[in-house]
Amino acid sequence: MKIGIVTISDRASRGEYVDRGGPAVAAYLEEVIASPFESISRLVSDEQELIEKCLIDLVDNELCSLVITTGGTGPAIRDVTPEATEAVCERLLPGFGEEMRRVSLNFVPTAILSRQIAGTRGKCLIINLPGSPKAIAQCLDGVFAAVPYCIDLLGGPRMETNPNRIVAFRPKGS
Repeated sequence: MKIGIVTISDRASRGEYVDRGGPAVAAYLEEVIASPFESISRLVSDEQELIEKCLIDLVDNELCSLVITTGGTGPAIRDVTPEATEAVCERLLPGFGEEMRRVSLNFVPTAILSRQIAGTRGKCLIINLPGSPKAIAQCLDGVFAAVPYCIDLLGGPRMETNPNRIVAFRPKGS
């Protein structure tokens, strides 16, 4: 299984800021996923066209089954990750964004400003996360139990989780 990790940040892409989001996603996945996987990391600036090209490359050429983005989900003018994600997805899965915002509201009242979304492209699930390492873990904790079954439904490889950390939900017989 291949998993794409995309950090969207103008400052990090220019070398003015150390990327903490991408490594936080990678550490989370290492802790939660029990199946072997290869991660492919990318760092792009907040430019919709560049984000779209990166997502398309990870799904269509690298054949990732899961792509997780971090950053660019707020209301700032340069935050265009959700727009780029929507442009490349065939179907949106609004429940992911709804649940991530609901979970985040337990920690910060500004969670209502977050615009993270999720959707599918081919056999790949794409999930947008905020840029904060703490928020990354909180959001993924809220939705990750559904990720393996979603990938199953898309025809991707079977993903097993570390049951001491996250128990993947699958209907009986799946």
